Amino acid sequence: MNPSPPDDPSQASEPISDIAPVTAHVDTTPPAAPDAADATEASAPPPRPADQPTTELPAPQNGEDSTPDTVDGVARARLYGEPLFALPNDLYIPPDALEIFLEAFEGPLDLLLYLIRKQNFNVLDIPMAQVTKQYLLYVDQIRRTNLELASEYLLMAAMLIEIKSRMLLPVKKADTGEEAEDPRAELVRRLLEYEQMKLAAQKIDTLPVLGRDFLRSQVYIEQSLQPRFPEVDAEDLRAAWAEVLRRAKLVQHHKISREALSVREHMSQILRRLQGARFMEFTELFDVTRGVPVVVVNFVAMLELSRESLLEITQAEPFAPIYVRLTYSPN
Repeated sequence: MNPSPPDDPSQASEPISDIAPVTAHVDTTPPAAPDAADATEASAPPPRPADQPTTELPAPQNGEDSTPDTVDGVARARLYGEPLFALPNDLYIPPDALEIFLEAFEGPLDLLLYLIRKQNFNVLDIPMAQVTKQYLLYVDQIRRTNLELASEYLLMAAMLIEIKSRMLLPVKKADTGEEAEDPRAELVRRLLEYEQMKLAAQKIDTLPVLGRDFLRSQVYIEQSLQPRFPEVDAEDLRAAWAEVLRRAKLVQHHKISREALSVREHMSQILRRLQGARFMEFTELFDVTRGVPVVVVNFVAMLELSRESLLEITQAEPFAPIYVRLTYSPN
């Protein structure tokens, strides 16, 4: 249960004993099912034991009449429809009963910020004596119910006591003439940052969330698409087909066949051509129109004949015509 600030400003300086955590014990043992014969008496509440003390409803304050709302505000719980203002002395709580702890704050900073805002204190000028006193009262109430949770708040309590002690000491001015740092500066910074994050989280929580505020569903809609053909004139089709044929004629495929050339065969041809001739130009030894492969093979054949000392090669200067002749007399 989250505590709410008091409506009466005169109660601002009172300790916050109304924000103590609540511990409820619920018996998880399921009740026995009534028999059919007792079905008519199931709706009537059982008789109250003679030794159980009865608690009368407190008198209304300020002359107000008792209403269901005021009764529920004062009562601890309802038992068989009757308000219960105090726990019975003979109340038995099983060891394995379900224990529910309703923590009102999310941490030490949340509690400290609540204390400051409830008393309308200025965050930049925190009265450490009052805030520390109320904070320690709350921590003392937590320690009675949950020691593990209280350990988280004890660190902040130690910090508050330290700040309070430092503020009681005389302030020493620094050698530079500047005033010493306020011991509350770090605490104020953490409180302001936490308050900004808390307000931002509350703003984000108001945004629509999938699964909480709305659900996403998918619906399959069967649609039949009708093919739509473009509106084309027959003359345009004829012109396009003529353009395709014209482009096909521009691209002529040239098939290259591989010719088997033999270096030994061209060596014999060169020797036969040079018989009876004193000098002959290299280009006269073969047909130039037959292509580059024939030129290369004849050049290699000429080099082989020169390596075997059967042919003499002469060239006056670079890129000049090449002349060849036999190194021996055919006669």
